[in-house]
Amino acid sequence: MTEPNPNARLEAFCDGVFAIAITLLIIDIKIPFPDQIQSTEELWIALKHIAPSITAFLLSFIIIFITWVNHHVSLKLVNKSSSAFIYANGFMLLTVVFIPFPTSMLGEYILTNHASPAVILYDITLALQAASWIVFTTSSLQGHLPKNEQAVLFYKENRRFGFFAFTLYSLCAILAIWFPQVIAIITTITWVFWLIWSIRSKID
Repeated sequence: MTEPNPNARLEAFCDGVFAIAITLLIIDIKIPFPDQIQSTEELWIALKHIAPSITAFLLSFIIIFITWVNHHVSLKLVNKSSSAFIYANGFMLLTVVFIPFPTSMLGEYILTNHASPAVILYDITLALQAASWIVFTTSSLQGHLPKNEQAVLFYKENRRFGFFAFTLYSLCAILAIWFPQVIAIITTITWVFWLIWSIRSKID
């Protein structure tokens, strides 16, 4: 008989939060009202205007989706829980539900002369999410929650990635003061890499 999942309620709650965060990403993308459009050309121009917002939406969708995949796998690799582990989950969810706000700012200001605050906030959010992974994996390892040695290695690898990502996005946030558009491109490229790595990695 299959043993009950001790983290079933936690996993269900987290899945709901991830779903809400992804849904919130699209809310700020508004199609122009028909009475504001007088010609097909004007509609194309309006769509061109919201293209940065759509790009920011796609980037954040990838980020949240990859985070959900890693979180889903992580919960499958533990056979118990702890208070520290639950609160670490809460910290991670906080960074996830905050992403729609800097996403909206990024889409609105990235092509303007005021892009720096938007890119800085976006990369700070990613740095905090990386920090949440460090706390999450550390709480699991210190609490001896992983179910086997392979799971321990998985958590250690994710913690190393967390430290790397925290350093990378903290540096990006600083450099965005002077080079916001360049840093936005670099940030996008890093998440394309994470996406490819996530797809190609073998998850048991």
